[in-house]
Amino acid sequence: MSLNEADISKAANDLLNAEKTLEQIGLLTLRHPNLDMDGAYAIQKELARAKLAEGRKIIGWKIGLTSKAMQDALKIDIPDSGVLFDDMLFETGATVPRGRFIQPRIEAEIAFVMKASLGGANVTREDVLAATHHVCPSLEILDTRIQRVDPETGQARKIFDTIADNAANAGLVLGNEKHDPGAIDLRWAGAIVTRNGEVEETGLGAGVLNDPVESVVWLARRMADYGQTIEAGQIILSGSFIRPVECPSGSKIHADFGPFGSVSCSFA
Repeated sequence: MSLNEADISKAANDLLNAEKTLEQIGLLTLRHPNLDMDGAYAIQKELARAKLAEGRKIIGWKIGLTSKAMQDALKIDIPDSGVLFDDMLFETGATVPRGRFIQPRIEAEIAFVMKASLGGANVTREDVLAATHHVCPSLEILDTRIQRVDPETGQARKIFDTIADNAANAGLVLGNEKHDPGAIDLRWAGAIVTRNGEVEETGLGAGVLNDPVESVVWLARRMADYGQTIEAGQIILSGSFIRPVECPSGSKIHADFGPFGSVSCSFA
């Protein structure tokens, strides 16, 4: 472990306070140059513990950095993951209140809703399909409680900053359509994403580790390393197949997944 318990507790508390005050903190990788993957996930776990103590409930998990483009940008070769809480969930068509987030962005993803628990180092694609109740279109709302770039040194945030900050997750919006994951090739499930009526991004599920199902396989195996399990009823955001779209006040977002469905939200 790269950090001691006091360092982990302070970092988690600072991130929680940043979320509440809407004031970003400095890069944790500048504060702790030796911060590594285990240390980052330890901060995320402590942040989750603090939220649970405040009454929040875990409703699922997100997988990030699943595309080659995003991995190349952060100079890594594996995805990351974060925790979804009950206060993050919005209905499709909802308006996100002004001042809810610091610098919101959205990504289009395929969400898995589980009907059975899933865990262990040997989870397979078949296990994921058997444990999934349905898949549906979704949007992930991203935010960052850590500065994207340090103003003094010009250093950009690193993967360890992002992981500690709950993998930059802030919210999720689920579409109403439900599909059997075994009856559709999710590599070809994609979306045209518009902001205020203008196309911003397009993409296909194949951008997510070649197949969103494989993304959930990765998550289940990674969670096993940390003694965690995907539970029945939880939502899994399998990873974005588009670049993040900035969502300043007044943004109206619509993701058209074609026959797969659609999902939308607005930012007041």
